Amino acid sequence: MEQKIIYADNAATTPVSPSVLEKMLPFFSQSYGNPSSMYSIARDNKEAVEHARAQIASAINADPNEIYFTAGGSESDNWAIKGIAQTQSARGKKHLITTNFEHHAVLHTMEELEKAGFEVTYLPVNEDGLVTAEQVAAALRPETALVSIMYANNEIGTIQPIAEIGELCRQKGVMFHTDAVQAVGAIPIDVKAEKIDLLSMSSHKFNGPKGVGALYIRKGIRPARLIHGGGQERGQRAGTENVPGIVGMGQALENAIETMESKTAHLLEIRDYVVEAIEREIPRVRLNGHRTQRLPGNVNVSFQACEGESLLLFLDMAGICASSGSACTSGSLDPSHVLLAIGLPHELAHGSIRLTFGGQNTLEEARHICEELKKIVAEVRRRSPLWNEEKGA
Repeated sequence: MEQKIIYADNAATTPVSPSVLEKMLPFFSQSYGNPSSMYSIARDNKEAVEHARAQIASAINADPNEIYFTAGGSESDNWAIKGIAQTQSARGKKHLITTNFEHHAVLHTMEELEKAGFEVTYLPVNEDGLVTAEQVAAALRPETALVSIMYANNEIGTIQPIAEIGELCRQKGVMFHTDAVQAVGAIPIDVKAEKIDLLSMSSHKFNGPKGVGALYIRKGIRPARLIHGGGQERGQRAGTENVPGIVGMGQALENAIETMESKTAHLLEIRDYVVEAIEREIPRVRLNGHRTQRLPGNVNVSFQACEGESLLLFLDMAGICASSGSACTSGSLDPSHVLLAIGLPHELAHGSIRLTFGGQNTLEEARHICEELKKIVAEVRRRSPLWNEEKGA
């Protein structure tokens, strides 16, 4: 009998929902016109793109003309940060502020700008993975061009005080960008109320297709272009539009907003069950991130005297898909920079796994994961000289 697969890595990517796929299919081989062309099938596609733009704008309380389509969250982050840095440097502003546990799409972009002569302040986070508006205020300078703070962390799920930081930045006249790739579609976001100037999102995090994302740019702000060429996206981002992807993204986000309340309740039940069961049944375990101020489907735990890679391999053999952190760094042997940033020692950071649940997961699956994890941790520890030393073996 074929083994059932339990997918618990929804922070890495999510399955495209059937209703989204249904909306996308005609744009591959039937309505395939280039939206920039003049004939009817092209005009129909242009209308489909604009409908998706309106769907996405509505989801975050933006105006449709503030939404620009990209190839994903990483491009959106790069465009927001590099684009604002370039325009602001012409005014003598070459200082940037972020945190030390952002996604690498932000951190590596900041590092590139440092090579180009910008100065970056990396704010530390506390043991729960939180930064405060007061920290941002203390780091601001007259030459600060941009503050970039992620909305919710991709590894430990901690949700930042975005509205407070946005209010501070607006008062000080400093641009504020948030990488909201993990947050959009999962928790309510209002870019106007939260004083957000630029926001990055990615379709495949909320049951849309991969390879398409968007950048919200508040009206009146014009970051320098990242991709030059044609006049697509109102002259701001060149490249023929990915019409099926854009249509799918719009439908997926509309679905996510419509079902958010019920899905959140479902995910909280699963998340809280898993945390409670792991802490009750497995000794020497640590929950990473804030206990309640976190994404509803996120569980990140560290097991003493365990190797995370071994845990993942055993889970995979049991038909359970999990991760040790960001999918973007899964090939690295280094411990997670996020876990080091919240103060975990290297050996404990190495013994961490991330379970992230989606609407397709069930409480029965969560129970099975906990049962298997209890056996797997015991087996990995049985083989660990560190664990045997602790027990005095």
